[in-house]
Amino acid sequence: MRIAIVGAGVVGMTTAWRLAQDGHEVTVLERHEGPGEETSFANGGQLSYSYVAPLAGPGVLSKVPGWLLDRDSPMRFRPTADPAQWRWLMAFVQACNAATSEATTRKLLRLAFYSRDLMQAFVEGPEARGEGGGFDFARRGKLVVHRNEAAYASACRLLDYQASLGCEQQALDRDATVALEPALAGIRGDIAGAIYTPSEEVGDCHRFCLSLAHLLQGKGNVSMRFGTRVTGLMTSGVQVVGVRTTDDEVRADAVIVAGGIGSVPLLRPLGVRPMLWPLKGYSITVPIADGARAPHISVTDFANKIVYARIGNTLRVAGMADLVRGGPTIDRERAQTLVAQTRAVFGGVANGAGLDALQPWAGLRPATPDGLPLVGPSRLPGLWLNLGHGALGFTLAMGSAGLLADQLAGRAPAIGAEDFSAARA
Repeated sequence: MRIAIVGAGVVGMTTAWRLAQDGHEVTVLERHEGPGEETSFANGGQLSYSYVAPLAGPGVLSKVPGWLLDRDSPMRFRPTADPAQWRWLMAFVQACNAATSEATTRKLLRLAFYSRDLMQAFVEGPEARGEGGGFDFARRGKLVVHRNEAAYASACRLLDYQASLGCEQQALDRDATVALEPALAGIRGDIAGAIYTPSEEVGDCHRFCLSLAHLLQGKGNVSMRFGTRVTGLMTSGVQVVGVRTTDDEVRADAVIVAGGIGSVPLLRPLGVRPMLWPLKGYSITVPIADGARAPHISVTDFANKIVYARIGNTLRVAGMADLVRGGPTIDRERAQTLVAQTRAVFGGVANGAGLDALQPWAGLRPATPDGLPLVGPSRLPGLWLNLGHGALGFTLAMGSAGLLADQLAGRAPAIGAEDFSAARA
């Protein structure tokens, strides 16, 4: 089949990789000059397969007032007059209950574990063997550190439930946590305990996209058109038959829209309205001056909702979820929160004023209200979606690409495709 993919972030690039393996004629269209230059560029770096619970949970609504009043809160909300924001928020509120959250978590875990299997096959496979280490991929495990005794006790109570879903985790007290990750010694007195998951991974998402692009360039059935702006989708009756760009038209048997939050205006003229809203996240990338002060294991500060991932010779620090309209502009106050927390937790990781001199980054993570991405055929013939992964794009990309490829080829999907039906858009 001739397939056009709109978007070359991590979701678009993994989709291109899987479809090229199936022998399809693939054209990737991306407005930036290279792959992974937007939301995939400097994300948290954690491939966190066992931690995919949706933002919409039973305890979230009670925390929102405090978050809104705290300038350093992990979540910010700025209301607008846009009806789409309020529709998204109402659906989000409806999903904030235990039954919905648990069902969503089970579905996302199946997709995450499938994605983990495919990522492992990629880094160990013959085609990618030379590129497998080209994005600082490492399996170092993850520590979710709790500063509050009640929160830690609650996490411990979930261990049996998590184990029933396939997660391999263990609870560590304060001393065991610092023994496993000595770089946390500076906050030893603040640690109530931690949950350790040894199977979690890290990697540089942008470099992963570049690795895929490099591999795809060697395939005769793939064309990657960077610096190409898509202006619309072509139709014949109700059938989507191609893509219109500022330069030309690209005919296709199937069009896959994987352009993140920018996909919403592209799809609107066809009456396809995915309920997506951008969750703006921030990161800083810290050159490691003192390796003893940087964690080897990925760390999530549960109270502050900040993640730390050692990627090569740098420490990626990321967090926040701002429900705001607008592009990926930098809120200096939010960036300074990351700097202050990094200094408090891993003081001395950077030389002198190195932290203050860093260039922060922000990305718009396209999220559905319930946390389930839209993967598969839409209601329009010829139009397929791979959207709405929120903060889990890197983690779920391989699995989503595999799920879509199976459906497009008419194969029985490896996991339940109905859980992520794109017809919901």
